[in-house]
Amino acid sequence: MRGCAIADRDANAAWRDFGLYLDPAWKPEWPAVVIDWPDFGLPTSNELAYQAITNAFDRARAGARVEVGCLGGLGRTGTVLACFVVLCGFSPLSAIEWVRANYDRRAIETAAQEDWVGWFASRHNGAKETGN
Repeated sequence: MRGCAIADRDANAAWRDFGLYLDPAWKPEWPAVVIDWPDFGLPTSNELAYQAITNAFDRARAGARVEVGCLGGLGRTGTVLACFVVLCGFSPLSAIEWVRANYDRRAIETAAQEDWVGWFASRHNGAKETGN
């Protein structure tokens, strides 16, 4: 798993198996999903973002090398990384703190992005309860 900014984009990165990108500027030419997610904002479709994030996490858990990126590598990328940490069993607050301590202290840039990690956790916990 790797989080990064578009400035670090390497189209020839042989280590990458899959990309999850949060800005269309990435224009991946490798296996990837691009989520419609405005800078400093939230995904335009919570459900599509949830599915893409859980799919990327499942790929990583199965051994794929997954790259996550937005423009600056902080707000949207940090939010997705926190969602991955939630999928590891952390609470939303603990996940945000973990990302800021282990990825970048500036990650997850807005209160709305912090709240979205909470929404993601609630959605995930609801899916577990219903078997989805």
